[in-house]
Amino acid sequence: MTTVDPGLPATEPLREDIRFLGGILGDIVRDHEGPEIFDLVERARVESFRVRRSEIDRSELADLFAGIDIARAVPVIRAFSHFSLLANLAEDIHRERRRMVHVRAGEPPQDSSLAATYAKLDAADLDADRVADLLRDALVAPVITAHPTETRRRSIFETQSRITELMRFRERTELDPAEAGETEVGIHRQILTLWQTALIRLSRLRIQDEIDVGLRYYDMSLFDVIPTIDARVRDELRRRWPEANLVPRPVLRPGSWIGGDRDGNPNVTAEVVRTATGRAATVAIEKYLGHLAELERELSMSARLVDVDDDLQRLADASGDDSAYRADEPFRRAVRGLRRRLSGTAARVLDTVPTGALSPAQVGDAEPYERPQELVADLDVLDRALRAIGDDSIADDRLATLRRAVDTFGFHLSGLDLRQNSEVHESVVAELLAWAGVHADYASLSEDERVAVLSAELETRRPLVGARAEFSEQTAKELAIVTAAAEAVRRHGPEAVPNYIISMCTSVSDMLEAAVLLKEAGILDPGAPGEGPTSSVGVVPLFETIDDLRQGAATIRATLDVPVYRALVEGRGMHQEVMLGYSDSNKDGGYLTANWALYRAELDLIEAARETGIRLRLFHGRGGTVGRGGGPSYDAILAQPHGAVTGSLRLTEQGEVIAAKYAEPKSARRNLETLLAATLESTLLDVEGLGDGAEAAYAVLDDLADRARAAYGALVHETPGFVDYFRLSTPVAEIGELNIGSRPASRKPTNSVYDLRAIPWVMSWSQSRVMLPGWYGVGSAFESWVGDDEERLATLTDLYRRWPFFRTVLSNMAQVMAKSDLGLAARYSELVPDEELRRTVFGMISDEHARTVSWYLRITGHDGLLDDNPALARSVFNRFPYLEPLNHLQVELLRQLRAGDDREQVKRGILLTMNGLATALRNSG
Repeated sequence: MTTVDPGLPATEPLREDIRFLGGILGDIVRDHEGPEIFDLVERARVESFRVRRSEIDRSELADLFAGIDIARAVPVIRAFSHFSLLANLAEDIHRERRRMVHVRAGEPPQDSSLAATYAKLDAADLDADRVADLLRDALVAPVITAHPTETRRRSIFETQSRITELMRFRERTELDPAEAGETEVGIHRQILTLWQTALIRLSRLRIQDEIDVGLRYYDMSLFDVIPTIDARVRDELRRRWPEANLVPRPVLRPGSWIGGDRDGNPNVTAEVVRTATGRAATVAIEKYLGHLAELERELSMSARLVDVDDDLQRLADASGDDSAYRADEPFRRAVRGLRRRLSGTAARVLDTVPTGALSPAQVGDAEPYERPQELVADLDVLDRALRAIGDDSIADDRLATLRRAVDTFGFHLSGLDLRQNSEVHESVVAELLAWAGVHADYASLSEDERVAVLSAELETRRPLVGARAEFSEQTAKELAIVTAAAEAVRRHGPEAVPNYIISMCTSVSDMLEAAVLLKEAGILDPGAPGEGPTSSVGVVPLFETIDDLRQGAATIRATLDVPVYRALVEGRGMHQEVMLGYSDSNKDGGYLTANWALYRAELDLIEAARETGIRLRLFHGRGGTVGRGGGPSYDAILAQPHGAVTGSLRLTEQGEVIAAKYAEPKSARRNLETLLAATLESTLLDVEGLGDGAEAAYAVLDDLADRARAAYGALVHETPGFVDYFRLSTPVAEIGELNIGSRPASRKPTNSVYDLRAIPWVMSWSQSRVMLPGWYGVGSAFESWVGDDEERLATLTDLYRRWPFFRTVLSNMAQVMAKSDLGLAARYSELVPDEELRRTVFGMISDEHARTVSWYLRITGHDGLLDDNPALARSVFNRFPYLEPLNHLQVELLRQLRAGDDREQVKRGILLTMNGLATALRNSG
């Protein structure tokens, strides 16, 4: 246990901010909850630090809360939860502070910044034609998902943002004593507001609420930040390779699953799809209308004072603005015409009137824009006219911002992926085929027979569904959803719904079944005789178990051997996207096995792409935690095999990491630049680092992965009573009560680990501080493979130093283990009444934890788990003692609840501890 603050001088400003914010919070607790509660909070804080310094036994702190009344427990929980939130804020500000120190010192740009990436590209002396080919389909798409472990409400976000701005102002502005006092009063006021705002919701989020939660990040940061970064990247790349005309389209194009992901979520309906796509389009068009209204006010240039080119004059004359007062103001008149046309578009494609839209009378007979490119063309007329009169600085301001935004977001804002489980597709298609008389029992067919039947359906425009068809509730619902998707494509453009993802995809027929559903909705057109099939929506297999990952490339090859599917891919420019599932593969086989299965799958898919001629794009289904594929994005992307990132990738953004990355412009800019930097480096440079030793390294990992899977399976899948231990020693049952999402905690109502969703699986182990999905089985794999062979140990050390993949796997594991605490985990194990089961399972966990830490240190040569991550080391040191009371209170309240005290206040107290721990750990699910 660390007892000395790592990097003390560098962290002193951070410690001062934490003391300052914590002092204000303490004053508020004393003033509003009374001295008794304040004293209890303060005693718990002091005792927690004494535990860290090994001055007292942990049981003494636990005794402080034994039998605590819920009325006293709740304000204590809230105090430590709020402190964690304020500590996060202080850490974010400190990271900004440290970056500024580096910049002012004139130090080289840091890795993961675009500036550092450009320097590496310059040093590599790359061929322009090669760069152009690799970046031909450049795309970086963060996809926001409806898998939130983010528990904070919007009100909390907004108050936190105001505190952040005041803290920045306090640090960066020369304040006289009166101004400093006013600023501190303002911070006190906001923390008081925070204290008196409920941390958790009383009712579960509806999926419509989740849609709005996802869209709020566009208001907070994404709408302004993404187009600006895109423009800068395009300029930098074209400056280096001017003849290549690189990235004609925006590279950053975000996506969403919220409202389209119905795998195990019965709340997603056709109406939800319409709401998701419609609300996204509304956000985009409202933003454009707002900018146009401002431009109409700003562009007051008079034709009496400036020359007006013919294109602008035509735009002004066609505007319908015949006001005598603006007869000599062609720019204003032209912009008025754009507002009329865009308001007409809004009336045609949206179900609600967006803010800033002109009235029907004002729109009159203006022709609506059919496509966003038409609006871009009109904005380009304005741009050229301004530059022609020397007003470049005006053209580069709001007009350029709007033009870039329309180019990036279109009329759809972000693409909504559809996702459903292959089992559902099989059932729905079977019912359609039976009703249409094609085959009475599709489920009885062999795989080859299924492929033949489905191929025939994809070659004809004849639909399976007739006007008088009657289907089961499930089939009717699925048909309605794909029909709603087709409607969204017609209304908002082909990018509104770009992909159809198939969960648990294991076969060719799984992929063809999804294609048949797209055909029934009119999205996929088989084409007339002699024509090939077309579809604006891509069929994307999701390989997520260990076995499916191992067979993924074979599935792709076999599907492309089906003539009608290959023709479909040819019609889409030979593009084929494949999604890789990090969460279920980890739950299935453990941390090391899952990571290696994903790497191996990518190697196999790269080879399959080369053989079949497809342009492969990988979609990484990463969660917020290491146990679900999380960890630093830059390192994760560079750890991909060579050829896996060919200028493009998509990845999910989940849980509280969404807020950490995108809740405000500075963090959004930094994190999006990191994604772009890693994508450019992984595409244009050979970063794998193995050279001729690659196959030998792969063989080592093959062996280690099998050993790790056996060790993991011995605990999770083979130990009698393990599931009971998991349910009793963690708050997994209570997580279902936490109102953080519309999705049920399990896919099916069973007692199986396989059917439990990955988020509650990971979050439960995080709350109990075991963090099992992020490390279990790794120590046993190393121990059994190395044995007493020093050469084998040297091999692993060499791989750690040379191979980004292996280094990242171990580094991420160390980070999650540093957040684990087996002493606290032992307290949770006491919730298991079966002493023999408790001793068996917790004994296995404790032994493996010690074994894994030991082998990590031996392989890396480090003295501690966080030697390679001083920032996280400082974070753990500075604020993990404040988590200690939350864990003890959670255990105590779980004990009271399970002993029969099922009062609502007790349940709410447990949920508050979950909220506080999730906030403090920052990537808990």
